[in-house]
Amino acid sequence: MTETFTSFGEDGAQLTYGSYLRLPQLLDSQHLESDPPAHDELLFITIHQVYELWFKQLLHEATAARQAMYDGRLWWASHLLNRMHVIERVLVQQIDVLETMTPQDFLEFRQRLAPASGFQSVQFRELEFLSGAKDRSYVDRFRGLTADEEHRLAARLEEPTLWDGFCDALRQQGLATGSEDEVRDSLVTAAHDRSTYPEVWVLAEGLVQHDELAAAWRARHVVMVERMIGTKTGTGGSTGAAYLSSRLGLRYYPLLWELRSAL
Repeated sequence: MTETFTSFGEDGAQLTYGSYLRLPQLLDSQHLESDPPAHDELLFITIHQVYELWFKQLLHEATAARQAMYDGRLWWASHLLNRMHVIERVLVQQIDVLETMTPQDFLEFRQRLAPASGFQSVQFRELEFLSGAKDRSYVDRFRGLTADEEHRLAARLEEPTLWDGFCDALRQQGLATGSEDEVRDSLVTAAHDRSTYPEVWVLAEGLVQHDELAAAWRARHVVMVERMIGTKTGTGGSTGAAYLSSRLGLRYYPLLWELRSAL
């Protein structure tokens, strides 16, 4: 009998660090638009590409967490939400790096960005839809979407949210979810009897943490924009900081926030 095995290390020569991570393609994805090249444009591009990578990971984890709730694997859903929390804290902290760029340095290349805008981040909008903040008007306002991006956003609008998965998890635990009032009562029941519904309570707190960190990112983002461009309009035509400020009151799971007043 012939034994087969995979050789690890440099002697194996089957896969390298660079080829596994597609580093040649990845590191060739930062192309400056400014001429002559503005020093801080590379930083600006890198930060936003990193954000998109994290958004991809967050969508991966949130989709799996939703499925875990439907499958009754609440411990796994909570684990994935905890991972999302760590990533979301990184998203907030990354703004510190971006703020090492002065307004004057940003203005060297800002005009080159128009009409591109962070408002057009499809993955960020997917994450909001999946989290529970569905708004079809955003799709109508997008310009320059590819057919694939339109399909992805349309699918997110139709598919269940994290909240839908959580409500299904409540039903599996014998808690009523037929109406908003029943969900509210079920949440109070689980909160007052954590020994009977420990996984429900932990999962509810995980969703609240996700909601809070998303709010923290929005708040940090608007202050950063005000620091960079003041009250100027966004490169995509939005009202800039004024638009971002209008989103500060958004809550994915209002019933979980209302629960605090009922305890």
